[in-house]
This record gives sequence, C-alpha cells and structure tokens, in this order.
Amino acid sequence: MTSGWRREPKLPSLPEVFSSIHVPANANFWRKLLAFAGPGLMVAVGYMDPGNWATDLAGGARFGYTLLSVVLISNLMAILLQHLSLKLGIVTSRDLAQACRDHYSRPVSLFLWVLCEIAIAACDLAEVIGSAIALNLLFGIPLIAGILITACDVMIILFLQNKGFRVLECMVASLILIIGGCFAYELLAAQPSVPAVMRGLIPVPQVVVNPG
Repeated sequence: MTSGWRREPKLPSLPEVFSSIHVPANANFWRKLLAFAGPGLMVAVGYMDPGNWATDLAGGARFGYTLLSVVLISNLMAILLQHLSLKLGIVTSRDLAQACRDHYSRPVSLFLWVLCEIAIAACDLAEVIGSAIALNLLFGIPLIAGILITACDVMIILFLQNKGFRVLECMVASLILIIGGCFAYELLAAQPSVPAVMRGLIPVPQVVVNPG
C-alpha cells in the first residue's frame, strides 16, 4: 500500500521487538484467541493503572454516579480509536508513529511528536502519583520514596522485555487478574444501587459543571 504516503516505509519504531504473533495454522478457536489475547491485555492494562483508580475513586466519592456517563463515553471512544489503530497497522504494516512520519510533513510530524510527549508525561504523572499514594495508604511509605520505587518499575519492564515478549504478557495478565479480583470484591462489598448505576450511564448537563 503506497498511495497517499510521502515516504516509503523504513525500519519500524522499535526494530528489536517488532514482530508478528505466531499462530499455528491448524489451531482451534481457543488457541488462536489465547495467542491474540496477550497483545490485547497489553493494551487493556493502560486503563487499569493506579492513577486511573485514584482518579475514579476520588470522582465517585465526590460526585457519586453522575460521572459514569463520562466513563462510558470515554471507553467507547477508546474502543473506536484502538480499532482504527489496529486496522491501520494491519493494512499498512506501520505503527502510528511511522504512519505520521511517512504521511505528514516534517513540521507537522514534529508538532504531533510534541503533543504525544506531553500526553505521555501527563499519563505517566497520574500513574506515578497514584502508585505512590497507594504505597502510602497500604504500607505508610512516604510519597517521595513511593515515587522512587514506582520509577524502578521501568527497569523491571526493560529486564522482562529482554526475556521475551510472552514473559511480559504473562506478568501483565497476572496483574490484570489480581486487579479484576480486587474490583469484583469491592463491588460485592460496596453493593452499589443498580438503578442508580443505570441512571448514571445517561449523560446529564451536570457533568460539565462543578457544583463545588
């Protein structure tokens, strides 16, 4: 696929880990599902970090079920964007960074890069602070020490990446199972009102104002 591109594709963004998923040709449905579940879990874990939990808990404690519609709409938009990104990668054999580089002019690509760096920093800030707050609440660790401990996670991820992508997938899947179990327990303990939850999924004008 070459039409519409300013440049021919070059090396992938991360050539040392760029590869396709091996799926046996004669595998059954469940074997194929398991093969593709790993990358899906790697994407899904981005929505389950401590920063998101801390933000959601604070919003729920202050506004009740009012913001559930915002969460629903945000997740639907995320599903759409992930679906489009997936199709882009399959059809063009390019990741999003490569596609921007090969399609847009250099000034536009640099502008998009700056925006992405700001977005990444903002997301990581919430994750680091959320993890530090969690360590403080659970173990009484000071926030500064919690931030330093959380920063060490990067080295662990880099170490596991060198051990193979499947090892990293298994670790992430284990963490997601733990998070899912904790969430299920909290739902049982909190016993939320189902009618109130259903009403919260309907957007209302109050979501764009802060009553203080």
